[in-house]
Amino acid sequence: METLHFRYEISSPLAGGKPPAGTPQLVGVVSSGNLEVLIEPAALAGACEIEVRTAAVGFGATWEAVMRDFHARWQLADTRICINDMGATPAVVSLRLDQAVESMTGGLP
Repeated sequence: METLHFRYEISSPLAGGKPPAGTPQLVGVVSSGNLEVLIEPAALAGACEIEVRTAAVGFGATWEAVMRDFHARWQLADTRICINDMGATPAVVSLRLDQAVESMTGGLP
């Protein structure tokens, strides 16, 4: 198992950043080749923190690229995301992250 941590700050106060509205949401199922995503509002001074627990050790650069793309797409502020992964592909990770945000906010980027 490997645990990775990512933190994204909103580049400037004028850039905005969307604080999530709603209650914490859990999407996906941890099983072979899949993952679950828990997303919740959190007081993080405008940041978005993501913790990834994965069985696929050594893919930090891939996770970083997927998380950077996710943050660029959603620009979430004051949000905590926990991911429990059992070997999901980057496409599945992106799908589940988008699903979690849409479930919590009811909106599109």
